[in-house]
Amino acid sequence: MNRRLWWKLSGTLALGTLVLFWVISFLGATTEQQMSFIARKHQETLKDWGHTAERLYLAGDEQALARWLEQLQRDENTWAAVVRSEIQPLAGSELSSQFQEGFRLGRNVEWKIHLYFTENPIMDLTFADGHTHFLITLPQRMRPGAYLPEARLFLKVALPLTVLLALCLVIYRHLMNPVRQLELATRQFSEGNLGARARALLGNRNDELTALAETFDQMAERIGDLIQSQRRLISDLSHELRTPLTRIDMAISCVEEGIDTQHFLPRIRRECDLMRALVEDTLTLAWLENEQPELNQEDLDLTDLVDTIAEDARYEYPEHHIRTELPEQAEIRGTSHRALAQAIENVVRNACKYTPAGGTVMIRLQEEAGGYRLSVEDDGPGVPAEQLEAIFRPFFRATRIRESVPSGHGLGLALASRHLDAIGGRIRACNLAGNGGLAMHLWLPAVRM
Repeated sequence: MNRRLWWKLSGTLALGTLVLFWVISFLGATTEQQMSFIARKHQETLKDWGHTAERLYLAGDEQALARWLEQLQRDENTWAAVVRSEIQPLAGSELSSQFQEGFRLGRNVEWKIHLYFTENPIMDLTFADGHTHFLITLPQRMRPGAYLPEARLFLKVALPLTVLLALCLVIYRHLMNPVRQLELATRQFSEGNLGARARALLGNRNDELTALAETFDQMAERIGDLIQSQRRLISDLSHELRTPLTRIDMAISCVEEGIDTQHFLPRIRRECDLMRALVEDTLTLAWLENEQPELNQEDLDLTDLVDTIAEDARYEYPEHHIRTELPEQAEIRGTSHRALAQAIENVVRNACKYTPAGGTVMIRLQEEAGGYRLSVEDDGPGVPAEQLEAIFRPFFRATRIRESVPSGHGLGLALASRHLDAIGGRIRACNLAGNGGLAMHLWLPAVRM
């Protein structure tokens, strides 16, 4: 099996998992990055406070600056101050311009805030002189990342759950659609629609489920053929039994009335034997068609078997000329003596039955590649060309045969064909040129394992 469904499901799950991890990682990093900066409006508020502090400081009104700082701390529930920084380099060292430009006592309002710190950072708004600073502990209302717990919950729970549910839905639909089609076909078949099939409903799909649908179709076709065959057999058997039953009923009525009892008793016995043979042949045919057995347990010499059947036919039909052309030996292996004997006997009996008295039945056995060909030719009326295949159907009798020889039930050749199928052989019929007659050609494998 190509395991297409396995590769589809595993590929979908693997790709979906990789995409999910990437999306969670990307969104997590992006979300945290976006939440790590002070909101723009709060940045403007802090800058305004810095400008106010610088304006009051430059005005030289320290009392006003102190009152403003006190009011700001009280309103925002935080700490704030204005300080000067005096940096003295030691040991003859010098301060670089980069250091002087970037030196701060706190964080710039545009810098990233680490959300994992429990304490709020101190913000530094440096005055124009570069040495005076407005410092304030970031008010709690301005702290970024207020929705970080919710975002984490969404990224770690809601988003994976949503993606996995969507992935499960895709896989579920991919699996259930063919299962539903198979269920529909099964329901239709169980309701009597013997032509219901599942594979055609799955389109171009090709995986283990379509293989299951194909197996179902094969099973449905097999069961449908068996049901149709059984229906035909039952119908044909009931039809064939009506005539002998009617004769028996009439004979019994005459016996009950005391009319020629000795004449009707043999007729009743003959009709009973006929019905028994008919039922036995029908049951054998039904077994061969339903079970389709493979009979390959025996070895035998085909020449001896054909010669024995020919001798029996000479005894039963003394008015016929039964000739044979057989090799000295024809060993075949892996066959069934009973099935092969019955098949050949039915064909020979059929030839003798429809050959007129004084006619000839020719039996030839020839070796071919991989097996043997047995030909049985008669001097009978032959069969219409369009019915050469139909004569192997149960209870079928060709038109010329019905007209010339009305007896028989049409099971002999059907049984022969089914027996040959069971041992790996085959049979076909053709009309002889010239004076007519029918030829049966049986092909039998020399070795069947």
